[in-house]
Amino acid sequence: MEKKQIFLFFIGLLAFAQVFGQSDGVIVLDEVVLSDAKLLHFSKGAKIRVVNDSIQQKSGSSLTDLLRYNSNIYFKENGYGMVSSASFRGTNAQQTAVVWNGININSQLTGQTDFNTLIPGNYGDVVVRSGGGSVQYGSGAVGGTVLLNDSFKFNEGWRNSLETSYGSFNTSKLAFNTSLGKEKTFFHIGINHIASDNDYKYLGTNRRNENGAYDQLNLNANVGFILSDQKVIKLYHNTFSGDRDFSGTLTAPADENYRDLNHRSLIELSSFNERKIARLKVGHLYERYRYFPNKQREEFSFGQANTVLANYDYKYQLNKITLNGIIDFSSIWAKGTSIENAQRNFVSGTFLFSHELSDKFNYGLNLRQEAVSDYQSPFLFSLSSSYKVTGNNTLSLNASKNYRVPTFNDLYWTGAAASGNLEVLPETSWQVELGQTIQVKNIALSLNAYSITTDNLIQWRPNTQGIWMAMNVQDVSQYGLELGFDWKWKWEDQELAWESEYAFTKSLDNATKNQLLYVPEHLLRSNVAYQFKKWVASYQFLYNGSVYTTTDNSDSLPSYTLGNLGLDYHLSDISKIKFILGMRVNNLYNKNYQNVAYRPMPNRNFQLQLITKF
Repeated sequence: MEKKQIFLFFIGLLAFAQVFGQSDGVIVLDEVVLSDAKLLHFSKGAKIRVVNDSIQQKSGSSLTDLLRYNSNIYFKENGYGMVSSASFRGTNAQQTAVVWNGININSQLTGQTDFNTLIPGNYGDVVVRSGGGSVQYGSGAVGGTVLLNDSFKFNEGWRNSLETSYGSFNTSKLAFNTSLGKEKTFFHIGINHIASDNDYKYLGTNRRNENGAYDQLNLNANVGFILSDQKVIKLYHNTFSGDRDFSGTLTAPADENYRDLNHRSLIELSSFNERKIARLKVGHLYERYRYFPNKQREEFSFGQANTVLANYDYKYQLNKITLNGIIDFSSIWAKGTSIENAQRNFVSGTFLFSHELSDKFNYGLNLRQEAVSDYQSPFLFSLSSSYKVTGNNTLSLNASKNYRVPTFNDLYWTGAAASGNLEVLPETSWQVELGQTIQVKNIALSLNAYSITTDNLIQWRPNTQGIWMAMNVQDVSQYGLELGFDWKWKWEDQELAWESEYAFTKSLDNATKNQLLYVPEHLLRSNVAYQFKKWVASYQFLYNGSVYTTTDNSDSLPSYTLGNLGLDYHLSDISKIKFILGMRVNNLYNKNYQNVAYRPMPNRNFQLQLITKF
């Protein structure tokens, strides 16, 4: 589909919406201030888990720590605090999309996100959306999508939170959040600083993690104004600056250093009336890294990318039917030590349709087509439906075609022994998922079964001349089963919450039938929290099955079981100031484990924390 056809298609859609836009109805302001309304209307057949801010405060310092114990995503870390990549439903790191306030922020250079460079405590919520989502969220939304959403809370007054903590390995954290919500204005700023020597013991040896120190600074700032009864403007900004030494392995020490910088800015103007919401977003994303192979010297390699984007989103409500048309434009340019000046321009058109056919049954159809300057993008679609069998029992079904684009490294890399490949094709994924949820009083059960097939998987391999380059070399399949359990109980001064999930995952090379690297067949996690008056105790449990470390499945890392224990005490208020004193024990069983070969993770360690709210 050509750019002109996409443009004319959406002009027609918007004209149709304008003709019928005067019907009676009510628009709720709460939807207008959402950073990602697509999740509300067009993900009803998908499995979704929301991690709220209270859980974020108790789950470590990075998005890796948070999601390791609150999702079924497997994380590969090159040592604690180092580069962290995700495997979602058996897919690779480039097949998991990370979305910031509706914008895909996967690296334009590598195609993935380092989850240790994202600090979750400043966001209103973190959402884990399982399964394909490329129609809504673009490249990489194959195994699933992680959404970071800022909240705009008008009319909530002035709120402040200060968190200080200190723990093992000289680890310190300082986090401050302040927000002011008035009738027509909202302001929020959050600052996090985390630093650690990170010199934990390598259990079973006499060595320590000698080159693992890190220092991170994160800033979130958001401003919102209700301009009138029909207009709202919101501004978002995030800056992350990281300085990390790169850990060595059990067999080789290291003296490397890595410094990364990310800026993300977005402005959104919303206009709405009785049945329509129109949003215009304009944004800029900047990423840069510097790699020092010897931190004692000034020589380094680097890479950087700039993205300028514009997005127009028009949603129209027609009785039980919801229509949404979206036009995206992006211009991206990158350069670096191993990348000559490279540029990519693309425009995309997306059509989202949802129909509440009855109180029991709804279905949806979503379509997307892109026109891109440096590769041919596939036509994408998704179908979803849910049916309420009884008041407590719901069935859901969704199917989709998704994709992952070649990165700038895949296409334009230049080096002595490696080269980009302009002929590499986008990966294409087909998947189907069936789900069931049962709610009985204070107990919720869920079951999801899925199947994924991916063509033209991109991997780096040597060509006939021995030069490493990106190639479409594999077709792979994933299938699995996920069971979820939630139970909440409350009686007088006591409250108990128990949440668990088991995931069975097969991820196969279709040619060899071998399990893909670093995909555990079995994963079980469980979180328990008990509150009695001013005391709160929590326990996190994780069983991670064994993973293969070679393509022929001849070598593997053993399974491991981890536990974390937390205890908080809510002190009596002093002049309306709340104090929460907490202690946390990580790796309670002092388990010697690795999630990447030859890169040990920390031994048992402790953390003290004080949260002040006023």
